[in-house]
Amino acid sequence: MYNIAVVEDTDSSAESLISFINQYSRESRQQFNVVRFSSADALLKDYCSTYAVIFMDIQMPGMNGMDAAFEIRKLDRTVSLVFITRMVQFAQKGYEVDAVSFLIKPVTYYDFSMKFRKALDIYLMHEEKGILINVTGGVRRISTDKLMYVEIIRHRLYYHLVDDVVEVTGVLANVENDLKKYGFLRCNKCYLVNPKFIISVKNSEVQVGNSVLQISRPRRASFMAELANWFAGAGGGKD
Repeated sequence: MYNIAVVEDTDSSAESLISFINQYSRESRQQFNVVRFSSADALLKDYCSTYAVIFMDIQMPGMNGMDAAFEIRKLDRTVSLVFITRMVQFAQKGYEVDAVSFLIKPVTYYDFSMKFRKALDIYLMHEEKGILINVTGGVRRISTDKLMYVEIIRHRLYYHLVDDVVEVTGVLANVENDLKKYGFLRCNKCYLVNPKFIISVKNSEVQVGNSVLQISRPRRASFMAELANWFAGAGGGKD
């Protein structure tokens, strides 16, 4: 079952969207848990990245939908955003927050069903390559396609993404179990690295993106063997 958020201040518009979701559910034989929010502020309060799709009205009292989308993207890079508007000129700005598509009011079921299917497909694609981590105030989904390496310093975990660093409390061994199926390798007791981002290995150093990390002497032989297996496609590292 997937969680779907409908953010719409007008009751009639919200009810119409929810009825479309229910119709799509019957036709596709998929189950959805629909949560309606009457404002963007209500959605953002205690936001958790548990939604597959968010249908967001742009023009609402208080914070508008576009500004809310920028805030959501700071917390959740996986959810599929579908904007609802009467004004097509918002479309270009939507690309800045990776919006899946737009629904133009009045929304027809045919247009809705096409774009809902696309939004679900994109979410599923990201979900297959993502992990959930506990952050202050909730959880956050991280795409392994953007995760270069994980570092631990004094019981604090640092998830180094291509465009961000997320800091949480945790245990590296637990993270290693979660990331092993994605091909992540341990080069020493402090680092788990994504082989997709390895640029070079020289002596006791591995360059991951712009960072140069140390390979411990006890781990070097197994690290090199696991890396060779990954490149050969035999270590589960290929998606």
